[in-house]
Amino acid sequence: MAHSFHHAQSSAKRFGGEPQDYQAIHDFMDSSKSTYADFRHRAILHSTFGIFITEQVFGVTITNSDGKKIPVRIIAEQHVREDHNGKIPTVEEWLHGIPMEAWMNPSPAFQRALMESIAE
Repeated sequence: MAHSFHHAQSSAKRFGGEPQDYQAIHDFMDSSKSTYADFRHRAILHSTFGIFITEQVFGVTITNSDGKKIPVRIIAEQHVREDHNGKIPTVEEWLHGIPMEAWMNPSPAFQRALMESIAE
């Protein structure tokens, strides 16, 4: 979906209540758009791990305006499925396609110098 508001509308239709009951969760899920404004932003929170992070941020459940308790994990899963053709990717699936760069794995010499610089 193009915007977190549309996810919130979808949640309200599925779980009851109003879109604003769900907006903060969907805004959080899409917050990585602020740093990377194409679909690749989803690699940050649109995964099994991101779903659990969302639950840690918002708690296990929210209570919507109809008074129903809705599991945050289910709301986050819905968001990810809507953006990935029904799939919930793992972090491994996202990272598998990223080529290794030298800066990602510091050299032993760099690590040794760092450790020496902080040694007492």
